Order: sequence, then C-alpha cells, then structure tokens
Amino acid sequence: MSIPVVIISEENSLIELLKSYADESENFSYLSAASDFSKAYDAVKELKQVLLIVDISGYQEQALNFVSKVSSDCPKCRVITLFDKPDTDIVIRALRVGASDFVSMPVIKSEFMNSLEKIYNDLSDNNPQKSKCQVITVYSNKGGVGKTSVAVNLSYELAKITKENVALIDLNFQLGDVATFLDLKPSFNISYMLKNLDKINGDFLLSTLEKYKDTSLYVLADPPYIKHTEKISSKDVTKLFDILKETFSYVVVDTSGGFEKNALTAIENSDLVLLGAIVNLPALRNCQRCIEYFEKLGIEKDKIQVVVNRFLENDEISSDDVKEVLGRELYWKIPNNYFTMMSAINKGVPVSDVNPDSNVALSYKNLALNISDSIYRRKIGKEESFVKQQ
Repeated sequence: MSIPVVIISEENSLIELLKSYADESENFSYLSAASDFSKAYDAVKELKQVLLIVDISGYQEQALNFVSKVSSDCPKCRVITLFDKPDTDIVIRALRVGASDFVSMPVIKSEFMNSLEKIYNDLSDNNPQKSKCQVITVYSNKGGVGKTSVAVNLSYELAKITKENVALIDLNFQLGDVATFLDLKPSFNISYMLKNLDKINGDFLLSTLEKYKDTSLYVLADPPYIKHTEKISSKDVTKLFDILKETFSYVVVDTSGGFEKNALTAIENSDLVLLGAIVNLPALRNCQRCIEYFEKLGIEKDKIQVVVNRFLENDEISSDDVKEVLGRELYWKIPNNYFTMMSAINKGVPVSDVNPDSNVALSYKNLALNISDSIYRRKIGKEESFVKQQ
C-alpha cells in the first residue's frame, strides 16, 4: 500500500512537479495540496501514515511551528522541508523541530527521490538505520572539577531541547553522585542492569530507569554497594552501551576519575568525550597529561574536547593561557557561579530550575544546543556531499 503525500505550498508549479515525482514512485501517491497550515493539520492527523512536503520559504515561523506540532502529535507522519534559500541555521531549526529531511529549490529530481526512499524505509522499517545515538562521556583524571555537574546539567538540557530520550549513566561505581544531584532514589541501578543484560530491551529500559520528573531524561544510578560490581567486566559495560544506543538518542556518562577500566571503556564507546578542567596550574597539567595519554591510546583527537568549568573572564590565567598550555582550542567554558550552582546541588535540581536566566544555566543550555546542532550539521554536510556527487 502506498503512503499518501500531502504538499503544503502556494506555488502551483511546485505542487505539480512534486505530485508527478510522488506518483512516479512506487511507494507514494499524491493525496492533496494545501496552503493553509491549520487545514492541513486537520487532514493529516486523521491519517495513520503520511508524508508531508512543506514549502518553508514563505511563512518561515508559521511553517516551523506547524512542522513541530505535526511531528509531536502524529508519530507516523514524516516531513520533508523545502527551502528556496537554505542556510545552515534554518535547516538545523527545521530538523530540530521534527523534519525528517530537507530539499533545496529548485528541486533536483534525484535528490527528491532519494529523500522519498529514505522516508519509505523509515516508515516501513525496511533496511533499519544504524543507531543515531550519540554517546557523550564527561571525564577528568582529577577530582573536584565538576564532572557530575556537567553530566547532569548537560543531559537535562539535551532532553529539554531535543524532546528525545536521553539516558544519564553513573559509571562511577565508588563515588557516584548523579542520583543525589537530582534528588532521586531509583529502584534499579547499574549493577542490576549489568548482571541482567540478556533480559534488557527498550521497553524494559523505559519502564525501569528512573525518569526525571516530566522530562525525557532517564537516570541509571550507581550501585548502592561497591561489592555489587566486583565481577563486572568491560565487555558487560560495552554491551550495556550497545543496548542503550537502540533506545536513546543521547547517552551521557559520568565516570570515575583516573584511568580505571570502566572509564576507559566509556571513552572507547563514546562519540564525544568532554574532558573537564578548571583554571589552575595543577588541574591544567593533569588535563594535559590526559590528552597525551589518550593520544598514546590512539583515540582520535577530535573526539576529546576540553570543557573548562568555573571559568572567570578576568582570572589570572586567561583562556589564551589555557589554550597555550593544552595545545588546543577550548570546546566550552562554563562560567563560575558558585551560589547558583550550590543552590541547585543542595536542592537536588538542575541549575536551570534554580535560575534559568543565570549565566551558568544559559551556558549549559547553549552547550546542549551546540552538541545537538553539530549532529544536524554533520547530516547537512552529508546531504550536500551526496547532491554534489549526483
């Protein structure tokens, strides 16, 4: 059975062109066209499956709000957005609110047909895509740099911004604090999961991991007793990551300090490692040694990114000094705001719940935006590369 196509545009010539392309495909059939977003929504929400092609050129904000609403309310609806003058920022916004793909105008047939094929495979579960999950490990070989604060607040902001399922994993078996930072008392912890890997699937994870309030953030806490993890192997930890990747869009990992085996396993399984530091010479020297050690292990340079916590603009050691010591650019600087951060920690909530307008809360929000947007930027780059090869 073919998937119905609804086109939203004010350009009749564009509608006719897309209609002919859709009908040419074996898997899609043109259903209707509209220029009114509210009427289109009423029609789409009654359909079990549908492909929406939305011309975003005219009324940009209205179109993006429409894509967001449809993507949220209609699980089996997929959206292709059309742009007459696409730039990276607007394409990212469209993808972030729920668009499945984007096509530039004037429409190139091969590019459009390729989008149809990807949408069909997605809706029909043919040729399932490789997991798009991003694993982000927050690491430091030195204690006291705020690893847990970074992991907790980053995962919370990712869940808020993307509305996708985010897992926050406490891999610090000796001194884990993730549950404390969020004032949670989970029924299940990571030692149980690691000992029952063969029984775990997506439904089990979503029903047993501790969900933080009304967000899409799920927490897997550290074990209550160290002895519960004595027989846990690196293979077990890797298998847990593989299972999590099938269910969550993001996995954020808080690790122990030092070059302990589980921390290194997390780093090996990560797409991005946020190497934490603070601005004093011992901490920076320690960070430098970590970078050197990771290079010896053969870990890609771009995978390790330095995040400076508790940063003061007018400090004795400047950001240029830090870059010179470490021999690389800084990925992110989280400002020092002791009282706001301590208030959040003592209340067991993310910092944006204490003061969303504080400099530190905005920094975490922008860090999450930067990480999520970088994924979309890579997607855009791949799409553009594909088109150039046609």
